[in-house]
Amino acid sequence: MRAPRTWAQDLWGSPWRAAFSLVVLALAAWALAHLLPWAVLQATWAPDAATCRAHREGACWGVVAEKWRPLLFGRYPFEAQWRPAVAGLLLMAMTLGSAWPRVWRWWLAPLWLAVLLTAGLLMGGGLGLPHVPTGQWGGLPLTIVLAVLGVALAFPLGLALALGRRSDWPVVRTLCASYIELVRGVPLISVLFMATFLLPLLWPVGAQPDVLLRVIVGLSLFIAAYLAEVIRGGLQAVPGGQVDAARALGFTRWGVQRHIVLPQALRMVVPALTNNVLGALKDTSLVTVVGLFELTGALSLALGGDPVWRPFYLEAYLFIALIYWVLCFGLARYSLWLEGYLRREHAI
Repeated sequence: MRAPRTWAQDLWGSPWRAAFSLVVLALAAWALAHLLPWAVLQATWAPDAATCRAHREGACWGVVAEKWRPLLFGRYPFEAQWRPAVAGLLLMAMTLGSAWPRVWRWWLAPLWLAVLLTAGLLMGGGLGLPHVPTGQWGGLPLTIVLAVLGVALAFPLGLALALGRRSDWPVVRTLCASYIELVRGVPLISVLFMATFLLPLLWPVGAQPDVLLRVIVGLSLFIAAYLAEVIRGGLQAVPGGQVDAARALGFTRWGVQRHIVLPQALRMVVPALTNNVLGALKDTSLVTVVGLFELTGALSLALGGDPVWRPFYLEAYLFIALIYWVLCFGLARYSLWLEGYLRREHAI
């Protein structure tokens, strides 16, 4: 944590800094003076639509108290919503546990596979649990599933594309570069449309993959192209002399990449990788256009067909925005911690 004297120097260290700080503080005070009465002092917290309409000068947080279950779980059957809740908590706990570099061991991959199978069993049904089709999955658990699986599947593909783009083989290099440039040249929404509507036309009738599977594959292929360019930047930053020295010491081509190049390259691009993961998490909101109702889609489902609570969209959107902010801020803080941890480990 920075010392108070450092903060004082940053804010008031020169006349220009002091003037700029005063302007920013005045704007913040003005915004707070207008926001605080609406958001807190005159807000309605009880789930009572009539009271909310009678006090329109304040926010109606009662809409969150009334609609939190459809906001968080979408169209998932009401009596079985404990299943996506447990699955989502399981995936979040596994993600948090995997964030510690000291657990990055070989057994993490089979453990992740077991957790994913358990989460899929909980949400989809089986072993005595009633079947729930993926079309009824939604809300926060679906957002977590899309983000976790999308990034997890995209990372190895992005790594392979980055290595392939720097390959000595012209055919491999051209194929990888063509794929990256092609995918980066189209918007994500077109990839989702192709995965959802075009791909089933090429599949035998009655044997089309599930729409959620198609969306996850499309999302992973899209994210991989961006991760590949980030990783390629890290690979290029490693001095070529280290590769020559490692080869002279007897390292194989793959051994050089595994023990010398990749550890340094990935460590250098942690901020950029985090930025891509944050983007992927927020891009999951686009799956609404293909009929999967994640957090923002669940919001439309919860309020769109309810004329009683429909006027309070703003408060519900702010609640969804708060969830996204907590997830993204947590990832950003983890990135900063990981940078410091890897720097200390490397220094040792």
